Amino acid sequence: MSVRWSVAAVLLAAIITIALVFAFVQPSTAAERIADGVSAGGVDVSGLTLAEAATKLRGTQATRVARDSVTVRAADLTWRLEASSASVRLLVPRTARRALLAGRRAVGRPVDVALAVTYSKDAVNDFTKRIDRRLRRKPRDARLKISLTSVDVVRHKSGRDVSQVPLRREIGKALKDPRLPRVLEPELLRPKPEVTTGKLRDKADTVITIEQSTFTLRLLKDGEVASTYKVAVGQAAYPTPSGQYAIGSKQVDPVWSVPNSPWAGELAGTTVAGGTGANPLKARWMGIINGVGIHGTDASDSIGTRASHGCIRMNVPDVVDLFEQVPVGTPVLIV
Repeated sequence: MSVRWSVAAVLLAAIITIALVFAFVQPSTAAERIADGVSAGGVDVSGLTLAEAATKLRGTQATRVARDSVTVRAADLTWRLEASSASVRLLVPRTARRALLAGRRAVGRPVDVALAVTYSKDAVNDFTKRIDRRLRRKPRDARLKISLTSVDVVRHKSGRDVSQVPLRREIGKALKDPRLPRVLEPELLRPKPEVTTGKLRDKADTVITIEQSTFTLRLLKDGEVASTYKVAVGQAAYPTPSGQYAIGSKQVDPVWSVPNSPWAGELAGTTVAGGTGANPLKARWMGIINGVGIHGTDASDSIGTRASHGCIRMNVPDVVDLFEQVPVGTPVLIV
């Protein structure tokens, strides 16, 4: 007996399910009316036939959907996307049928269905790209503005950008629903630079400037000249490079790796141990770029002249004094 009842229960459930499905998917008739409490995009269409609902939606929503524009404001700039430019169109019969089917499923409960609206996604994409191109600004690193006797820090600037994907999504929502705000103000992104003012300010504590025309090396501390030294610079045939560099290495009693150059004679391509009489790099070495650096010399009479093969020579007491005050990474301006 229990088996019979189980079979009967299953059959009954199947019949009810089929009836419900049939009720939801059965073809609508011209006379069928949308259930009470149903609206489409905020417009009450309850009790109307599909044709009547379509007429009402066409009169209240179709023109509005095709006319409304969307405005985007950001960074005191404004862009407007006209509905006509985005080919916005309300699918009236589909919206009416959507309301009818929703009313069947609602079983008397109030329900509001979304309008069936189409628009050109390509037009929206082009619109947001245009906004992004106009808004986008790369971040600017802080930089040192070094003169021979002073140092200033030019402050960094954050970048500016807008995330296109969320913006496209919000524009699409607005185009499809006239009740949503027509003015959008997307959040601006602020990309940070790699070199900020604070980080660079630490590097600006110590700066070296070299004025070749007066054979003067200046040590700047906290933006002001702290010490001044006389130096020798490169000969006309082997000039000291001009530009802004940084101290890349430091050595006490440096080994001299002799360049493969005719002026080096029989020592070319060899190395000379540090601290020896044959080594012209006396006491200290502060490397700058491509084998050029600041070092001591025992040829004191060359100080104040163009005598070196590109390096900056200093008297030994001076180079020792400078060495103690200059960390690796110290900016070097040579003019």
